Amino acid sequence: MNRTDRLYALVEELRAASPRPRSARELAAGFEVSVRTVERDISALQQSGVPIYAEPGRRGGYVLDKSVSLPPLNFTPAEAVAVAVALSGASGSPFARHARSALRKLVAAMPAPEGERARRLAARVHLLVEPEPYPRVSRVIEQALLHRRVLAIEYTDVKGEATRREVEPVLFAGGRGGHWYLVGWCRLRRDARIFRLDRIRRAEETDEPSPEHPPERFAPQAPGLVFGNLELD
Repeated sequence: MNRTDRLYALVEELRAASPRPRSARELAAGFEVSVRTVERDISALQQSGVPIYAEPGRRGGYVLDKSVSLPPLNFTPAEAVAVAVALSGASGSPFARHARSALRKLVAAMPAPEGERARRLAARVHLLVEPEPYPRVSRVIEQALLHRRVLAIEYTDVKGEATRREVEPVLFAGGRGGHWYLVGWCRLRRDARIFRLDRIRRAEETDEPSPEHPPERFAPQAPGLVFGNLELD
């Protein structure tokens, strides 16, 4: 059994046993791997958002929290692969990591026979997937948007000039050429500006709350990333 299949099988084993725990030793014996391998697999699942927690004590072990997991999904194998193909389209976006996590959760929620057939079909569908182009920057911006905090960035503009900016972030935007942009209020320019993510060399979330800006005032006005009077720095 390869690791992908084992991760899926671990979730299904814990789902079937829940709310009773399964110890790492029991899981290791069942999958014929070491206890350390099970612990690494559980850690990987937890980091991807699967709701597994550890119950302490002699009768403790790992438990899958059914209350926050998806119910069984009756996707056909073809439907599951279609979802995988759609999520793969996020590979060049700031949300690539979340798309991969979402896909793992969807497959884990499928009943075992359908999930196995979906994996067999997916093995025959090959996509050329680009790595996430700006993982560190996009995660910082995502957190600043979530917490409504001012961003401090180092940015190289269209003329090649490097500047340090304080930006009040408003939204992410995807547009022409597959590029992604940060849209916000630039304190250096004292105006709304668009920043291409691959030109942001460094981003840091500050402790300063960002003023509220209505997103509709900054949103694209037409397909293809047309922002009206907003300028791309």
